[in-house]
Amino acid sequence: MKGALLVAGTTSDAGKSVLTAGLCRWLSRQGVRVAPFKAQNMSLNSMVTADGAEIGRAQVMQAAAARVEPTADMNPVLLKPGSDRRSQVVVLGRPVAEVDALGYGEHRARLRQVVAASLARLRAEYDVVICEGAGSPAEINLRRGDLANMGLARAAELPVIVVGDIDRGGVFAALYGTVGLLEPEDQRLVAGFVINKFRGAPELLAPGLAQISALTGRDVYGVLPWLEGLGLDVEDSLALDGRRTAPRAGEGTLRVAVVRLPRISNFTDVDALATEPGVVVSYATTPGELADADLVVLPGSRATVSDLGWLHERGLAAEIVRRARAGQPVLGICGGYQMMAREILDDVESCAGAVPGLSLLPARVEFAPEKTLRRPAGSAYGEPVEAYEIHHGIVAVEGGEPFLDGCREGSVWGTTWHGALENNGFRRAFLTDVARTAGRDFTPAPDTDFAALREAQLDALGDLVEHHLDTDALTKLIEAGAPSGLPVVPPGGAGS
Repeated sequence: MKGALLVAGTTSDAGKSVLTAGLCRWLSRQGVRVAPFKAQNMSLNSMVTADGAEIGRAQVMQAAAARVEPTADMNPVLLKPGSDRRSQVVVLGRPVAEVDALGYGEHRARLRQVVAASLARLRAEYDVVICEGAGSPAEINLRRGDLANMGLARAAELPVIVVGDIDRGGVFAALYGTVGLLEPEDQRLVAGFVINKFRGAPELLAPGLAQISALTGRDVYGVLPWLEGLGLDVEDSLALDGRRTAPRAGEGTLRVAVVRLPRISNFTDVDALATEPGVVVSYATTPGELADADLVVLPGSRATVSDLGWLHERGLAAEIVRRARAGQPVLGICGGYQMMAREILDDVESCAGAVPGLSLLPARVEFAPEKTLRRPAGSAYGEPVEAYEIHHGIVAVEGGEPFLDGCREGSVWGTTWHGALENNGFRRAFLTDVARTAGRDFTPAPDTDFAALREAQLDALGDLVEHHLDTDALTKLIEAGAPSGLPVVPPGGAGS
């Protein structure tokens, strides 16, 4: 099999990332050398490749689904918002600029070339490339500068399937409207649809499937059922709304509250905690939501000084300090760790200069112009730890006990290492220490294997594709491209 396919979506969080991963796992099972690709990604959830490039974490997850090593070519352009108006632009794994929406336009011509070159390299190396779109292809105000949706599809002659989330409601209108707003030249590449997150009686959906096919002249390639627990490495913190893990029955529960910062980044750090039986993970934006927590986690942030100000405004800073002074466990990771220092000197990210931290750890932070991107290894509690680092802030430790690359003082731990909790032995030892410090009767399960659970989730995605989609039709689409003669859906473009 040789070819490529673009998975577009009616909205953000429609299921593009998980469907792309599912297609990668299904193809890998067939012996196909397959790679994921997302031309342009806006996300604060990133990771570092083996050669030190920063790319979206979703593409790392999709590479794992494809059973290949992730590379910068799989996500050549990554936008990391630092505010509502400005983003850091990461190109082929390295930050190159801080721009607003208008300033970004000045980079588009070069970025278009970067995207095309990355896709060409992947297509030369792999049999199949499964591309993921960004947001919706029907963002008509952005079409002229589009790099990731129909702009990419038209430039590379990619067949497109559009996935819609039926759980949100209005999926048929969304599918029809998405195609109808596209220009005829874009519409000719949209081959059909996939409906995602369906729960209910299939016979009730059948008439709608027939009608949307008749109205658009395009196939529905299948309906993916709702499957709990597949929020793998989500790109958007909106996906955290209402997210909470369920406790196990009986005694021995450990409650973890993660502060949901406005610019929260790499919130996947706590995913491994949520896999532990008896660990309940929730997200907090008010002091009251920290009240019953045994462990408070201050996660990473793309805007450390700004988010520290938000902590003070919300009263969260005072509550976190009170908890720490009372000997209740607090863990800071990367930006959260920086906030717990005595002082932050930032002439790079916020340009705020010297800002007092929460003074929970004996450390000082100075932001460097160059971003640290690496994959460190070490140990703690006598257990090996592999992790990754993504930060401008350089922490100088001035006391306390060593903890990974950071320090510990009393009931407060801090580290710049992301992903450390994915290491099974370290995670169990850390939770045991947290439970003892918090005075909780909790013992971690001895056999929870995060990597194995992740692999099982990726297999579940492959199963969804294999069992619920028309894989013969998808194979033909990948190999032969979009069918010729697809009808134009009215109105056929924003200007029509």
